Amino acid sequence: MAISDYASYDGLGLAALVKAGDVSAAELAEEAITRIEKHNPALNAVVLKLYDLGRNMAKAPVEGAFEGVPFLLKDAFGDLAGTATRDGSRFRSGEPAKHDSTLAARFKAAGVVVLGKTNVPEYTLLPTTESALYGAACNPWNTAHSTGGSSGGAGAAVAAGLVPIAHANDSGGSIRIPASACGLVGMKPTRGRNPLGPDYGDVVAGLCSEHVLTRSVRDSAAMLDCTHGAEIGDPFYAPPVEQPYLAEVFREAGRLRIAYCKTDPDGKAIHPECAAGVEETAKLLADLGHDVEEARPPLAAGEAAAYFLPMWAAYLAWDIDAEAERRGRPPKDDELQGLTWGFYEIGKTITAGQFLDLRTKAQAMSRRIAQFMQSYDVTLSPTLAQLPVRNGVLDLAERDAMKGFLPLADYTPFTPLQNLTGQPSISLPLHWSADGLPVGMLFSGRFGDEATLFRLAAQLEAAKPWLNKHPKIWG
Repeated sequence: MAISDYASYDGLGLAALVKAGDVSAAELAEEAITRIEKHNPALNAVVLKLYDLGRNMAKAPVEGAFEGVPFLLKDAFGDLAGTATRDGSRFRSGEPAKHDSTLAARFKAAGVVVLGKTNVPEYTLLPTTESALYGAACNPWNTAHSTGGSSGGAGAAVAAGLVPIAHANDSGGSIRIPASACGLVGMKPTRGRNPLGPDYGDVVAGLCSEHVLTRSVRDSAAMLDCTHGAEIGDPFYAPPVEQPYLAEVFREAGRLRIAYCKTDPDGKAIHPECAAGVEETAKLLADLGHDVEEARPPLAAGEAAAYFLPMWAAYLAWDIDAEAERRGRPPKDDELQGLTWGFYEIGKTITAGQFLDLRTKAQAMSRRIAQFMQSYDVTLSPTLAQLPVRNGVLDLAERDAMKGFLPLADYTPFTPLQNLTGQPSISLPLHWSADGLPVGMLFSGRFGDEATLFRLAAQLEAAKPWLNKHPKIWG
């Protein structure tokens, strides 16, 4: 049977149809494949199609919370046995993975049907999804604009209704930035909440968190119920979960103390639409009964970026060198983009002692932020300081990293902080610009407290619904 309203369902909604026998997992897979084939030429969201695998999975779907739900893995940390993970780079060998990542195995146990992998920038380096290997992913709200990065292919696919939920990860905003640019729900969980095994204990000293992009709050909560929990040997351990996150979605948010800011962390002005979104959201929160006041975390000018950028560059250098060791040779000149070469060269200059010093200073900053959060339950800012940029604003061939990255210098000042501190942080689609581009609002909670964020997100979803807002490319 054809499911003409397939895209109007979230993941749990589709799973309910399968469980009730109203539709089969195989029929859902075909609906998703039809939509990928229809819209992917314009979006360039799916870069590896695994239709045969998905069709086989759909023949006998696992009876999990997301039974039979079409799903996409990210082409970074989305290891699936027998398939390649390229990290968007020509230098990656393309050798098939020998085993599933722990998270991919947990996704499969949740019942999803994997149909492909999504577009990423090279080595997940950029807050926009463009690479020489795959080309640019295009925003379904306006294809001239970026999807955000690095989970931009996932963002485009979910926003356009190709699938209701897709794998994403976040080392500096890579879940939340595409959520903002594409009008989605994007939760970065607490450090250590989801595992990175079996091949990694942590990534960039704990900066990276794994989860998904969704259209509904309940899908994000339900999938975290399916995947969270440390595995043996993990270096980080998130605080215990008191009750299922999906149950939190149906609880009252309570009266929360919320600090908001409508400038960047250094006090500089941001795009008027981003500031307007914060003002509107702060008023809505007050109307809902929360205590809202303007306050900013205690950060020195440029502090978070001063720790984040060199730590990330050092990780990039390690990652490229690790691939070189596997391949038995260094990268050729044309196997890395100019910007990647630039950051790689910076990363190679950072000594072990310097990296440990950066980590120690970041941990001291995290203690200050944790103290600040004793006065507030949640902080609010825009997710991005500007509207979604146009594709092509970056010169990927530029080898001077600072010069090449300059067009985006003021684009993402908010998201790296929570990667450094390990706090949970969620972007919600609560504002749109005058010309129809999504403007996400970023809510961050205390370490280990996704529950408060899910309760608040569900309250805002009910007060200012977004599920009926669809991009130009949809369904």
